[in-house]
Amino acid sequence: MAFSETVLILAGGTVVLLIGFGIRVAMRAVTDAAAAVPRSDGREATGGPGAPDVAGVIALPPLIFLGFLAAAAVLETVIPLPALAAQAPARYLGGAVLAACGFGIIFMAAGRFRAAGTNIPPTLPTTALVVDGIYRRTRNPFYLGAALVYLGLGVAAGSFWAIGLVVPLLWVINTGVIAREERYLERKFGDAYRAYKARVRRWI
Repeated sequence: MAFSETVLILAGGTVVLLIGFGIRVAMRAVTDAAAAVPRSDGREATGGPGAPDVAGVIALPPLIFLGFLAAAAVLETVIPLPALAAQAPARYLGGAVLAACGFGIIFMAAGRFRAAGTNIPPTLPTTALVVDGIYRRTRNPFYLGAALVYLGLGVAAGSFWAIGLVVPLLWVINTGVIAREERYLERKFGDAYRAYKARVRRWI
């Protein structure tokens, strides 16, 4: 069975990003085990006695983005749609620019988290409220960056399925991840987080 260029780009991008994510998780696990670094500051979120000091997101956000990217590849295989009308070089360039911007935003956000000494995965406790750097522009640079990378692959592939799935993807991120993180940060940091939330937008 021959696969279209669109499917190959989407599937290939999913595999490459999944491998990168797996390597990053493995490196973190090895580093944490070697250094025996505690992953919490010992405090509970102020949601009540015994409340877990985590946001309770529905899944790791990178896996959500990768799941939608894989779904787009499957849909392009089963119910292929016409590719974007733009010529391949233009699509590749536009997609590369979007993805590069996305990775840049993600790296800036990760740098601010490392400088503050707090955990990046939302499944671990947040030990510091980060409000500087890229966080002066957006409250969720990790998810904004990931959305740009996702869109970059969709544009490069010329996939209307990938681009159309952005709407349900962002709904899932908003309701299943961001809203839960916001409630958690309000419980933990109180007025400091509410003041930050009032002056900086959720996305851009």
